[in-house]
This record gives sequence, C-alpha cells and structure tokens, in this order.
Amino acid sequence: MGEVLFNVTTAALMVLMVNSGLGAVGRDSLRGRPIPWVAVGLTVLTVGGVALQLCWSGAMAALDHDPAKTGWWRVFTSVFMQNGGIAGAAWNIATLAAVAALAQWLWGGRLTVAFFLAGILLPEWIDTLLGLGGGPSTDPRNFAGSSGATYFLGAALALALLAHTRTTKERILAISVPALGLLMWILQENGHGLVSVDGFALSALVWATRRRLSRPATTPQQ
Repeated sequence: MGEVLFNVTTAALMVLMVNSGLGAVGRDSLRGRPIPWVAVGLTVLTVGGVALQLCWSGAMAALDHDPAKTGWWRVFTSVFMQNGGIAGAAWNIATLAAVAALAQWLWGGRLTVAFFLAGILLPEWIDTLLGLGGGPSTDPRNFAGSSGATYFLGAALALALLAHTRTTKERILAISVPALGLLMWILQENGHGLVSVDGFALSALVWATRRRLSRPATTPQQ
C-alpha cells in the first residue's frame, strides 16, 4: 500500500508540472511549435542508455553514481541509466520528453539544458548543505535515473507559470507543485518531492535576479 501511494503521489506531482508547463507555454499554441530538438536529444540519450543496459550487463556498474566508486562522469552518465524496470524506464523517458519539450518551447534550448544540468548537479549539494535527505544516498536504487533532473525541470515550469499568470486558477496550480512536493518529502521521504521544491526555489531565485537586472536604471530627479 505504501509503495502504491508513493507512486500515485509521484505521478500526481508530474501531472501538476506538465499542466503548469502547458499553461505557461499556451495550450492552444502547441500545434504550430517547432520541433524541440534539445528535448529530442535528451530523450534519445535516455533511450540509448536503456538500450545499452539491455545489451551490456555491466552498464549500470560502469555508469551509475555509486558514491563508493570513482569517476567524475558518473553524475552525468547515471542520469541516462534507469533502475525502475520496464515500467519505470518508460515513465522516465515519457516524462522527460514532455517536460523538456515544454521547457524548450518556453525558454529555448540553452536555458533548458542549463536547468537540466542544474537538476543533475545542485539538489544533492543543496540538500547536504541544509542537512536534508541524509546526505549521499546509500540505496542502490538512487544511483541512477533521470527522474530527479526531470522533476527539477518540471518545477521550474511551475515557477514560470506562477511568475507570468494573472489568473487565480493558474496561480493555485503552480503553487501546488512545491506544496505537494514538500508534503511528499515530509510524509513519505519521497525524493521527487524534495528535488521539486529545490527546482521551484532555485528557479524563483533565477527569475527574481533576472527581473532585477533587467530593470532600467533610474536617474535621480533634479
């Protein structure tokens, strides 16, 4: 029962994120959008990682992010390894494709890659700094998977919606992402929730900084 509830809340959080992205991009504008090549590239890499796992039994050991092993590349290559079986891999691939496409349509390819890399590199550092999450994981299931970076990126979509919407309904939708994420962490110790809060908070910091820097300088009146 606990695992079912864990999966349901994790899926519900992603639904909120995707709907936030659709609201930010514009649901009626999707048909005319260009192919999001960065999203396609990330999805292809993830599919390629799964194919490598199927063809090479040593792929996970060579490319996961086990803190007991050396290799600077592991933090990056582990993202394209999957550890949740066929269903988990399919979910991770589909959600990455959707979230990355919405992000690219909203911000462009470079910023999408920047947020995705931030989702790989920053959450563990932030959580360790704040004393959350118990530091580096010792659970082998956490040594690989793209869901962390995807949920981080999805939370950034929610912040984008909150920053630009004028409707109460969309504000509630956007703020429900970090709210549910925080509840998931408190009640379930669900890492997807914690990384979503990280993504929302860091995106808010980036947005506030860019807004402040873009304000025209005011000259004192004579």
